Amino acid sequence: MRVLVTGATGFVGSRLVPALLDSGHEVTALVRDASAYAPPDGVRVVEGNLLEPETLPPAFRTDDGVPVDAAYYLVHSMDGGPGYAERDQRCARHFVDAASNEGVERILYLGGLGEDRAELSEHLRSRRAVERILADGDPALTTLRAAIIVGAGSASFEVIYDLSRRLPVMITPKWVDTLCQPIAIDDVIAYLLGALTAPETADDTFEIGGPDVLTYAEILRTTRRQLGHRLRILRAPVLSPDLSAAWLRFVTDVNPYLARSLVEGLRNTVIVEDDRIREIVPVELTPFPVAVARAIDESRTSESSSDGGDAGERAPSS
Repeated sequence: MRVLVTGATGFVGSRLVPALLDSGHEVTALVRDASAYAPPDGVRVVEGNLLEPETLPPAFRTDDGVPVDAAYYLVHSMDGGPGYAERDQRCARHFVDAASNEGVERILYLGGLGEDRAELSEHLRSRRAVERILADGDPALTTLRAAIIVGAGSASFEVIYDLSRRLPVMITPKWVDTLCQPIAIDDVIAYLLGALTAPETADDTFEIGGPDVLTYAEILRTTRRQLGHRLRILRAPVLSPDLSAAWLRFVTDVNPYLARSLVEGLRNTVIVEDDRIREIVPVELTPFPVAVARAIDESRTSESSSDGGDAGERAPSS
């Protein structure tokens, strides 16, 4: 199939592109700065900006003028900033309009897991808004919703990694008892690949998660155990979102907007309620401790390569 990947340089997209190539697909990557992107061999690169709709049409056609069959939308402003929700929605509108005009048949979108009836965080509300915009277009939309994606470079997981690495004792609010169903990045890629070639996923929304449902306290303890240490958690009766965000900024390298969005999201239970996707796209799910160990190894290898020295521990989507 002829496939466009938007967000090809990001945490998920950079892993999806080579997986698509390995599966025999023709891949086009839409990037803002082609000079800063080193694509795998065989990838067609188109430079464009989702905020500039006139730059988008070439990405949806091959060099011979044939429309791509499907397009992945893997763009989201996880680290926020003023006006990010409005920018996200404009990007999605420009993308789906271009896809519709060029005759694209399918769009695949990776969104956030969370019960629609719940009081969703600002970032989850933004993802839902993007989902609705993408569904308004002519192409059939497949949405996969995930909670924490475990892998080196995942914004939410690397905050967890940073906390677990640095703090032997944590004073935390009641959000540490919220349930979450994290999923390994390899499993996310497997679902994204499988959904592409499964026609029954068109015009539908699916929830994806790993095999383990854990509280955030269990997630933190398991991550610290993978580092060879134990973690003690003390629950505070009152710790406001503002104080929690300030605490995250103090003990990790996370920026203020990301800290706030992560804390807001911790109040929502994010577990799979509908597992239909497992019958359509069978994936051998990765246990959380294994996913964490792989992510830590990848982080250490990446840091060692960039430093040119011994491997160390470092601290982040989505």
